[in-house]
Amino acid sequence: MPSRRHFLAGVAAAGAAPAFSWAAVGNPDVLSAARMPDGTYVLVGLTRTGDIAFQIPLPARGHAAAAHPHFAEAVAIARRPGTFAKVIDCATGNVSQTLTAPEGRHFYGHGAFSADGTLLFTPENDIATGTGRVGVWDRSLGYLRIDEVPSGGIGPHEILRLPSGDLAVANGGIRTHPESGREKLNLDTMRANLTILSPSGQLRDQAEVPAHQRHNSLRHIAASPDGTVICGFQWQGDPYDAPPLVSFYKGAGQLRPARMDEGDLRVLDGYIGSVCTMGAAGFAASSPRGGRVLTFDAQGTQTGSHRAMDACGLAQAGPTTCLATDGLGGFFNVTASEMRKKTAHALAFDNHLVSLG
Repeated sequence: MPSRRHFLAGVAAAGAAPAFSWAAVGNPDVLSAARMPDGTYVLVGLTRTGDIAFQIPLPARGHAAAAHPHFAEAVAIARRPGTFAKVIDCATGNVSQTLTAPEGRHFYGHGAFSADGTLLFTPENDIATGTGRVGVWDRSLGYLRIDEVPSGGIGPHEILRLPSGDLAVANGGIRTHPESGREKLNLDTMRANLTILSPSGQLRDQAEVPAHQRHNSLRHIAASPDGTVICGFQWQGDPYDAPPLVSFYKGAGQLRPARMDEGDLRVLDGYIGSVCTMGAAGFAASSPRGGRVLTFDAQGTQTGSHRAMDACGLAQAGPTTCLATDGLGGFFNVTASEMRKKTAHALAFDNHLVSLG
């Protein structure tokens, strides 16, 4: 990879770099898309105490922006089946650039930067074949698209950078087509997986959902410092037959299901909306449909269940806690034993909190 000096020089030459770091825009800890009371949309930077560091208008509903690791810059990526992404200078509020998916591709609402911030990776659908792709964009060249690689499956939704520098891709297994809206076209044959790729796109490992649970669609993932990946699923089968909706990956091509409370599992409506790590305390998962935020220890056993109407966004907040947001403007601190509202805003927070840590 290029040196930091080469990286900064290339960005400056391309005219793409904002002049400010995240510290210069109020030191936000997380980002979230949100809807204003008048129906317009914004990107919000929030501190871990719930204060708004900045608020920037968005042209349409956001989903999960990719946050640059060094500069106050975020890429708001269109939800499936959108074909655009907006590069936002969070210091000025300006949209500095619009990225357009190549013909025959669409985005899934998520993206991730390389550790040095040079490359942006975007999960995409090859509409003609239904196979998943990962687009590679070079920020130092003004977000020039320089490559694409197989995602390892169908319907790649979330992508994240692991502590090792490798990429984890949640291939949901569901084929869709823009002409069919959000109709699921392959439920009889779907099979989700978690794929681990090198930064250059080489396959490192792959963990498939068991065949008897093939209707479990992997959607959202988060990683702990030791590389453990928590996986959140959305069940497409009979709601009374829903298997555990959270699993853990520790390598060796295996997904290990969480030990979930059966009573909680029955009220989740087969839907996990977000997942995150909680440091030494373990992990958390949200179900806005079920009105729950669940916590798990490092071994994958459920340790807590908190009632929370329409709560979905999650992000680690400290060594043993996480933050949560809901569609009613609430901002919470979560531990295994407590979910405490810290503040509320006149905003409807969208599904995800993006950590800047």
